[in-house]
Formats: sequence, C-alpha cells, structure tokens
Amino acid sequence: MPDLITIGVFSALYFAMVAVATLASTLLLAGFGSIFLPAIAALISGCVFMLMVARVGKFGGITIMGMVIGLFLFVSGHFVLSFIASIVFPLAADLIARAGKYRNRIGLLISYVVFSYGLTGPILPLWFMKDAYVASLEARGKDTAYIAGVFAHINTGTFFISMAAIAVCALVGGWFGQRLCAKHFAKAGIA
Repeated sequence: MPDLITIGVFSALYFAMVAVATLASTLLLAGFGSIFLPAIAALISGCVFMLMVARVGKFGGITIMGMVIGLFLFVSGHFVLSFIASIVFPLAADLIARAGKYRNRIGLLISYVVFSYGLTGPILPLWFMKDAYVASLEARGKDTAYIAGVFAHINTGTFFISMAAIAVCALVGGWFGQRLCAKHFAKAGIA
C-alpha cells in the first residue's frame, strides 16, 4: 500500500510536469507545440522519474505511473492509442529498469527514454490516423481553418524530428534527474 501511495504522488508530480511542458510548448513553439510536447516533458521530468524509481524500486511502479497518465489522456478525449502507448512504453521501461535491478544508471537512463515515448499516444494519430483525427476534430466543432493549422507541419520529416527530440531530451532530462537525485536527494535520505 505505501508503494501505491508513493506511485500516486509521483504520478501527480509527473502530470504537473506534463502540464508545465504543455504550457511551455504552446507558448514557445507555436504551430509545433503538440508534436514537441513529449520531448519537452521528457526534458523536465527526469528527476520525478528517477526519484520515483529510487523510492519504489519494484516492478510495476513505472508501468502504473504511465497507465495513470494514459488513463487521464484517454478520458480527456484522446484516441485509444494514447492509452495503448501509455501502457506499452512504460511496461517496456519497467522491464528494462528491472533488468538492472532498478540501480543500473545506464539501464535507468534507457528506461526513462523508453518511458518518455509513452506520451506519444496523443500525437501519433496526427501522422498515422489523419482521417480519424480530422473526424474527431470536426465532431468537436473545429472549423476547417483550425484543422488545417493542426496539420500544417505534419509530415514525415517532423515525425522523425519529433521522435529524435524525445530521445535527446529524455537522455538529457534523465541524466539531470540522476545527478540531482545523487547530489541532493540521496544525501537527504529521500532517494
């Protein structure tokens, strides 16, 4: 039970970081905000992930945290793909972290990179399910100009750039999270 409470607290913190990333991507990357949201979230959330892993250190923590975020995305109107991505990538990340007994620094960094792809669920339909995405926007009352704006920068190049940005930002965010945990939280007895 204490582990579930800890996972819940860190899931809430991670969700808050995703909200900050959403605001930052909207303000700083007009027109590209949604496709770079997972990368920005990966950049700023590494500490939350690393601290949660250090506190829980058992299989299931990473998976549950991803599922909580995915469930929120699903109930807030995103495609079912957003929930599927929030299960598949966190589960894979959990398995990677477990292989290193939740202590191997490189394994945890790789785990965080994989985990960060869990937020791609809401944006993958832009490239792979365009017709369904357009239909959902029309059902929500969005006009043609809005829909054209959403798809203005959606092409093969932006897909690869977005996916590469997630990997790079997750590596930087995860590395920073590890350093912060080792330098500050471990000394304080938190991690």
